[in-house]
Amino acid sequence: MKKQKVMIATARAISGARLSRRIGELPGYEICGQAQDLSSAYMLSESREPALALIGSELTRLAEFEGLLSLFRVLETAWLEIPDSLSGEIRQNGSEDTAKAGLVQWLESAKKQSPVATLVPSRPSATAAGSEAGGAFLADRIILIGASTGGIDALLTILSTFPANCPPCAIVQHTGAGFSDSLVRLFSRCCAAKVVPAAPGQALLPGTVVIGAGCPGHLIVKHGMPHLCDLASGPPVSGHTPSVDVLFQSALSFAPSVTAALLTGMGRDGAAGLLDLRRAGAVTFAQDEASSTVYGMPRAAVELGAAMESLPLNRIAGQLLSHSRKRQPLPLAR
Repeated sequence: MKKQKVMIATARAISGARLSRRIGELPGYEICGQAQDLSSAYMLSESREPALALIGSELTRLAEFEGLLSLFRVLETAWLEIPDSLSGEIRQNGSEDTAKAGLVQWLESAKKQSPVATLVPSRPSATAAGSEAGGAFLADRIILIGASTGGIDALLTILSTFPANCPPCAIVQHTGAGFSDSLVRLFSRCCAAKVVPAAPGQALLPGTVVIGAGCPGHLIVKHGMPHLCDLASGPPVSGHTPSVDVLFQSALSFAPSVTAALLTGMGRDGAAGLLDLRRAGAVTFAQDEASSTVYGMPRAAVELGAAMESLPLNRIAGQLLSHSRKRQPLPLAR
């Protein structure tokens, strides 16, 4: 019988070791790794692809857990939160056989209720969403996106439909420091285009998606052929570094070439910048309330009149690409 791989992540080292030993003794399960923080848990999950992850409640409460949860969805990994009292209940549950039976019952019953979300689409082929169907992309077009809470899953949905030759795209996603590389690897799993971390001098070429997340400055874009990225120093703007407002406002001088979207997130970051872009000639969208995890940033944009249209998540990618295409000439009437 093939054993199910289990990963354990908890900052409570003694409890994690005890739980690992208990599960390792059970038929049908094997421990494929242990971690004491989310960064280590993320790397373990990428390399081992566990069927089940047990995560301590002290880690699930952290904002960065969103990135790990999105990876679980891509890997189809079930995850369970380790209750604070679980280890004590096992020790006090009578005989060794009874304790093991109790642990198996917990694993199996909890797995059935595990929040394994709808699978995010896998990485498409280079032509799966290619430009041939709707015309070539305009050479000067650029796509800008800002997101916060719930944004990782939203971006996975959007990027999974981008073709390998998509217009240059720059994204700010609010997240904790140190998760930039993890997000780049996660998005690369589902995007046919090349996904890279934000860096000074990074060229925004067709087929390139630049991710600004947890970086040491504000991601900005500079006009040119091609456009270039930079990281601008300075205090947080709208409470964040990098800031969506700063990204959007950096593109005002060439706004008519910009298509921008503000996705799910808490607060107001990006709303003022999206309004500035719209006034300067950009095409602008906001995610609608029904499809947003947190309808904060998009709501602020809609209230300001910054978004030309409020769209459900499943329509945003199509609109971003559509407004970046060359218009096909109508056939002449016979």
